[in-house]
Amino acid sequence: MSQISALPEEYATPLAPYLPLLGPHELPHLTLTYATSLDSAISLSPGTQTHLSGPISKAMTHHLRSFHDAILVGVSTAVADDPGLNCRIEGAQSQPIPVILDPSGRWEITESARVIETAKVGNGRAPLIIIDSKYLDNDNVVQRNKMLQKYGGKYIGLDLDEKGRFDWRSILLALKSLGVESLMVEGGATVINTLLGTDETRQLIGSVIVTFAPTWLGQGGVIVSPKREFDDEGKYEPPRLKEVKWIPMDQDVVLCGRVTRK
Repeated sequence: MSQISALPEEYATPLAPYLPLLGPHELPHLTLTYATSLDSAISLSPGTQTHLSGPISKAMTHHLRSFHDAILVGVSTAVADDPGLNCRIEGAQSQPIPVILDPSGRWEITESARVIETAKVGNGRAPLIIIDSKYLDNDNVVQRNKMLQKYGGKYIGLDLDEKGRFDWRSILLALKSLGVESLMVEGGATVINTLLGTDETRQLIGSVIVTFAPTWLGQGGVIVSPKREFDDEGKYEPPRLKEVKWIPMDQDVVLCGRVTRK
């Protein structure tokens, strides 16, 4: 993939307050970021790669990557997009670690995967793949793990919760133990909706940065719309962002904010 010019200062400056916070913290700083259409869709249909960001907001994504230790996506995104998950800014001084949530080990990653090819030539890093612990001894997973370890990646086993999902706090603690101090969550919809789905998980988010593209993807699109969480009295209080800033980036508009703490 071609390199990208650095984000112009006029756009980088207003983003600065939403970058990862420095200093010792129990958990990595988590930045949630994605691009969406006007009807809240991030892709045309499940498994379909859909480009929404314009040139400037795309440069913003790589600018953000340069400030994070790791980037996280779900397995569906990895399978559909075969992403490099690196920072393509010309002269980038460091590269984030790709992290893939793959509970059942369905991503049949090989040496020809773009993320591995990128790592081979020194333009990125090999991924950490988080998998249900019970699959760590699977023969296919063992073989893939040997390949990943050649390039500095590996599988990480975590237990699933009662809903068959990874616990977000456990994910962050596991990454923290490996030296990850900042994590950028980019998608897909299942990952985003799960992270936004409860007050407990929302409290783990340090910054939210969303690109709005001036288009509608129509019915059938994959949307970001977390389930409502009702209190003990059956009431629903819609979560809101605070410290909100809107940044026009050519035809796109970028929303920055922080989750309101309770």
